[in-house]
Amino acid sequence: MANDYYATLGVDRKASEDEIRKAYREMARKYHPDLNQGDDAAKKKFQDVQLAFEVLGDDKKREQYDRFGPNFESMAGAGGGGPRGWPGGNAGGPGGAQFDVDLGDLFGAGGGAGGGFADLFKQFSGGAAGPQTRRQARPQRGADLEHEITIPFATAVSGGETAINVQRATGSTETITVKIPAGIEDGKKIRLRGQGDSSPGGGPDGDLLLSIKVAPHPQFTRRGTRLEVVAPITLAEAAVGAKIDVPTPRGTVTISVPASTSSGKRLRIKGQGVAPAGKEAGDLFVELQIVLPDDLSPEDAERLADIAGERPPNPRAELRW
Repeated sequence: MANDYYATLGVDRKASEDEIRKAYREMARKYHPDLNQGDDAAKKKFQDVQLAFEVLGDDKKREQYDRFGPNFESMAGAGGGGPRGWPGGNAGGPGGAQFDVDLGDLFGAGGGAGGGFADLFKQFSGGAAGPQTRRQARPQRGADLEHEITIPFATAVSGGETAINVQRATGSTETITVKIPAGIEDGKKIRLRGQGDSSPGGGPDGDLLLSIKVAPHPQFTRRGTRLEVVAPITLAEAAVGAKIDVPTPRGTVTISVPASTSSGKRLRIKGQGVAPAGKEAGDLFVELQIVLPDDLSPEDAERLADIAGERPPNPRAELRW
């Protein structure tokens, strides 16, 4: 087939949208004029590749091309079928396609004379309207690009910036700075408009879609806008109470540990959780965990056992399956 766009891109006629986009990027990179300066054959091939992708990269244009071939724009403009009762023809009238047919072949040598069939045929084929004006096709939009980036836990909570490297169809690499909104969650996407592939026909550039992965934090965990952290305390702090410092996304906060505190007790710090833009900040929950000294002597351990023996109630009395 002349102007076989599938052959131009080197793909099968049943190729998927992703396969067509991948083939286009490879061919465009190979024959790009910037990489083949002075090579007229490469320039012509690059133009052919652009035209092929402009058609095959658009679902509607591809369907019409598969149905009507390279002349699909003139054929499909009439709906793909002929006037009622006329096999193989296209709808006439303004905007319809012209018929390239000898009336003598259809109706005999006299078929085109004196009005009659000729006048009727003119009505179907656009009559005396003259050459048809071909509708200018809208330039094909550039393809979208997709990237996955991993950001630190603190950046996801408080917001910030990160830099990514994007490879263009020409083979060059571009560094783009991305603003990360405060409170973004793992799995969310950021769309950077106009940062995707360039249009093959002078249309708007595609977009860059970033899938966000949030790296885990060694101490903090997140549940929506709520943050949770485990804060170690000494046995003495648990016994007599104390004031301890706890880091938060908005600075260090001092909290009070009540006397006779057991491991697992949770303290709430209001408004020190995640604060997405335009939304109320969540809270920070601090779970206290008693840490005994590593070098506890046998005598000290025995003294602790004596103290515990003076408190006969079983702390696991309510523990059941």
